Amino acid sequence: MRITVVGSINLDLVASAPRLPGPGETVTGATLARYPGGKGANQAYAAEKLGAEVSLIGRVGNDSLAGEALALMSDLGVDLAGVEVDVAAPTGVALIAVDPTGENQIVVAAGANHLVTPEQLPQRIEGALIVQLELPIETVEAAVGRATGFVCANLAPAQPVSEALLRRADLIVVNETEAAFYGEALHRGGGRVVVTQGARGAVMYQRGVQTAWAEPPAVQAVDATGAGDAFVAAITVALLEGMEPAQALRFACAAGAFAATRPGAQPSAPERDQVEALLGG
Repeated sequence: MRITVVGSINLDLVASAPRLPGPGETVTGATLARYPGGKGANQAYAAEKLGAEVSLIGRVGNDSLAGEALALMSDLGVDLAGVEVDVAAPTGVALIAVDPTGENQIVVAAGANHLVTPEQLPQRIEGALIVQLELPIETVEAAVGRATGFVCANLAPAQPVSEALLRRADLIVVNETEAAFYGEALHRGGGRVVVTQGARGAVMYQRGVQTAWAEPPAVQAVDATGAGDAFVAAITVALLEGMEPAQALRFACAAGAFAATRPGAQPSAPERDQVEALLGG
């Protein structure tokens, strides 16, 4: 199974704090860690861990952060030939605060991610494609337009996209906030739409009609960063493997739940047997 991910690459700076600050407030007593991140990189890494052969297209800066941001993917064997180095912009950075329950606040400095252009893409993207919205929207639109196979569009963070993208996507994944932003436009195409609901699970629709629902296994959450990306990777892999919608949702919910039990977006991505163990398989 070949998947191309066109998406963002960041280095995450994660402060684990006793609680999250309010507006204008300083919270002390935190510990700091550094993890590879970015929605595109997270999804590429998670899909590879679940058994897919993954290629990533993206951009990093010519700086010391780039090596850290790419390290885990490189070690795992994700194809990084499509990752270009930009001499004018820094590697993207995400500043993340996490509380003891796993809730987080995130601020992203996109850096080189905002310089991924359609010219960096191949003229045809073979196999399956996963995109998110942390790159310039024209690049995302171009990637979807050049895809020849299954397309998963994780419409996060929410922003306007074309009708063509919504109709072309075989799978759209959004959380409840993003679903509210897009409204009925999500359901105009013939593809599947999945709305994630955090600890309450996820619902799948097709042409506006609910076709499946699943809830995640009960876990002790430590850090929700990357849980949504693990879900996106898992639901894509599951559907490509031919799982039925309800089974695919259960698999993806378990992957997301497992990711929430470990710190860091990429280090928390589960192996296949870890997902199956959570499902009792």
